[in-house]
Parts: sequence; C-alpha cells; structure tokens
Amino acid sequence: MRGRTPEDRELIALLDPVSADAGYELVRLRLMGGAEHRKLQIMAERPDGTMNVEDCARLSRAVSVLLDELDPIAGEYTLEVSSPGIDRPLTRLKDFAAHEGLEARIELDRVAEGRKRFRGVLAGTETIDGQDMVAVDLEGEEHTALVPFDWVVEAKLILTDQLLKLGADRRAAELSLNPALAEDGEDLIEE
Repeated sequence: MRGRTPEDRELIALLDPVSADAGYELVRLRLMGGAEHRKLQIMAERPDGTMNVEDCARLSRAVSVLLDELDPIAGEYTLEVSSPGIDRPLTRLKDFAAHEGLEARIELDRVAEGRKRFRGVLAGTETIDGQDMVAVDLEGEEHTALVPFDWVVEAKLILTDQLLKLGADRRAAELSLNPALAEDGEDLIEE
C-alpha cells in the first residue's frame, strides 16, 4: 500500500534507509505522470507522527542526493515531499492501531464479509493465526469486521468533526511547545 506499482516499491526500497537515517518514516510514495514529466510524491512523518515544513525540506534534500546519484527515474520529474495530512492514508498496520476510534474508508483487493469497500470506525488490529487483521466497527452492524491487512489496497481517514478537532488540538500542542512553527505555513516542499 505504501507503493502502488513495482516501480513505486523499488523506489521505497531505495529510499526507506535514507529516510530512516534522516529520522523519518515513508508513509506513501507515488510516481505519477507520463513520459513527458512525472511527479514523485513522498508522504513521510517522524516516528512520533509529526512533520513540519522544515522536516519536509530536510527529507527532500536527503532523498535528492540519492536520487541524483543513482538516477533511478527516467526523464524529468518533480520531487514533492509532504506530511500525510489530517485525512491521511493508512498504509502500515501501525496506522490502523494509532488511529483507533476514528472513521476510515478501506478498500480491499477481494471480497470479505460480503464486500470490498468498508467505511467505519477503526477498532484496532489483531493477529489471528499469524495473520494481521484490521478491525472495523461498521455502522448498523453488531459485530466488528475483521479484514486481513494484506488484502487492503487503499485506506484513508475520513474528514470528520472529530478528526478536525483532533488535528486542531495536536497543532495547538505543537505550537505551545514551539511557537516558531506557526510561521511554517504549508507542510509541502516541491523541487
């Protein structure tokens, strides 16, 4: 899920160590566009789940050094490094656990519990017989749905009042610790 195509997954394998050395975790990577001009979009965060503009710039510089050296992408492209955002994609098992209690949309690569798409409140994760499962409380359903994490092809938090309040509370806490962050603006760096 962090990468959609084989090329995305190759780039993740190449950039994961660089990101980790710089103190970040890659959340998602997408290489988009046609032959003329492409965009390499990287979403990342610190291990604590935060990411500001300075972090985006720092990771962009670290990744650019390796990309310039190895030149793994044919043709011209633009590098875009950003935070996952408030209505972030859920790409790692730990994302589902960390956002328990929030509403999400989940799409599977096959049918489970009679459907491929789920919308509900995340209820954590479990491991059953060695298989990682995502738990989702579906509206109107008595039982929690359990779907294999390996079947998830796309998942994203849904922008709700609860999520907006959580984001505002986190931002206020960050600003109280470091008022200089108020000057950061958008958490996006393009090169």
